[in-house]
Amino acid sequence: MERFISTETLVIELLLVASLVAIMVRRLRIPYTVALVIVGLILTSQQPLELSMTPELILALLVPPLVFEAAFHINLAELRRNLPGILLMAVVGVLLSTLIVGGALSLVTPLALPVALVFGALISATDPVAVVALFRALGAPRRLALLVEGESLFNDGTAIVVFNLVLATALTGRFDLVQGVADFVRVSAGGAVVGLALGWITAQLIARVDDYLIETTLTTVLAFGSYLVAERLHFSGVLAVVVAGLVNGNIGPQGMSPTTRIVLFNFWEYVAFLANSFVFLLIGLQVNVPTLLSNWQPIAWAIAAVLAARSVVTYSLGWIVNRISDPVPIRWLHVLNWGGLRGAIALALALSLPASLGEQRELVRIMAFGVVLFTLLGQSTTMRPLLRGLGIVTRNPAQTEYEMRHARLMSFRAAADHLDTLYRDGFISERAWETLRPELLAQAETIAHAVRILQQSHPELTVEELESARREFLRAQRSALMRLRRDGITSEEVFETLVAEVDASLMNNESPTSALPPVDDGVETSMADQEADSL
Repeated sequence: MERFISTETLVIELLLVASLVAIMVRRLRIPYTVALVIVGLILTSQQPLELSMTPELILALLVPPLVFEAAFHINLAELRRNLPGILLMAVVGVLLSTLIVGGALSLVTPLALPVALVFGALISATDPVAVVALFRALGAPRRLALLVEGESLFNDGTAIVVFNLVLATALTGRFDLVQGVADFVRVSAGGAVVGLALGWITAQLIARVDDYLIETTLTTVLAFGSYLVAERLHFSGVLAVVVAGLVNGNIGPQGMSPTTRIVLFNFWEYVAFLANSFVFLLIGLQVNVPTLLSNWQPIAWAIAAVLAARSVVTYSLGWIVNRISDPVPIRWLHVLNWGGLRGAIALALALSLPASLGEQRELVRIMAFGVVLFTLLGQSTTMRPLLRGLGIVTRNPAQTEYEMRHARLMSFRAAADHLDTLYRDGFISERAWETLRPELLAQAETIAHAVRILQQSHPELTVEELESARREFLRAQRSALMRLRRDGITSEEVFETLVAEVDASLMNNESPTSALPPVDDGVETSMADQEADSL
């Protein structure tokens, strides 16, 4: 019981830290995940925590929700158009990266070639969480974000399969190319089939249920269950989760009500936030800085090998992609190259290394932590200036001017409101109020006229503002309905009907008045007749 209480206390403390960090990074220009790692480093340097980050904790508990949430939101039609390039990077790219990193490190570090290939396989899986979050914040092209996220989803499973095959070779000293290829195909295809079957079955169940609690529970069972079933059958659990998420995310919502879709999307966004918070905070807590510093040379070689392999893979395979699929601009290839961050999968595989690997196991783990830390603290934090420098994310001058004029208008109106408050509370005289107020209102009207002119010449400026305002008053309507139900003013049946209308408007980005049902004239007539009879 005492052990359970201490574990629960630690989890609550980590959640509190993650929440405080999330609040803090809103004012800082650093990715949330990077901030978590830094905080973890600070905490463990002040007071080392007895915290064991096992591979089972990462692979079975934290990775499935992350992978499922990302796959669930990917548009299958867009993925299909870019699938040749994504699979080329995720399969051929992982194999090339494993060979390049392993071969290079066997020459410049104490690692034997089989062990160096094991390191090359475990470090090949990319984790672009921080990069994709930055893409969304800056408004990077959707296709670029899809390429980065799609590669990561599929190369996670590929890297795990390759890692297990290479590790078996390193432990037994025997390698059969034909058997290795057969095992790779069997494990990968088996995982995809498991995910496809379970995802389709779950989507059919969701189509026959109209209860957001049950439907959310079914997707939770799918995310973790597809991983467990595939692993029990000795297939790729991660690939099973990827395919299950893709199938369920593109078929399942068709049978969902608007309310269920909103609840489901919010739920998985929250679960992914929790999983990411734990993963990156645990990374910071697990890093032993003195040990990394004492092994700086092999870590430096590992970083150089990983960066070189990533460059070779990105630009060589990018050249091929441009000839078999929609071309990828060279500027995007620069981003794909530098955006190859490493994270949870690499650390989970490093921690899963068996003791039978020998003395070199600890060096592999140290190098893995070093590479992950470098990619998070170095590459992730420099992605913003890289995007701006390449001109991928640029500020529209009209948008900047609109924001400045709008901000000035808001400031003058706020000043006029504050002046009214001062006059009403007796802090200034009526003469001062009558003198200053017209001046403020005249300036506000001048700026308002300038804003209207800019909106007329650039109509697209108001589109996002209108959508945001529409979402806000729809959410306000939803909150009012929830208060009415809580206070017993509205019945559950009426509440569900009205909330479904508001949620449908939210999903379709339309005004709530457009979603209102037509007024039943018969009802109005009947009520009017009753009133007349009563008179």
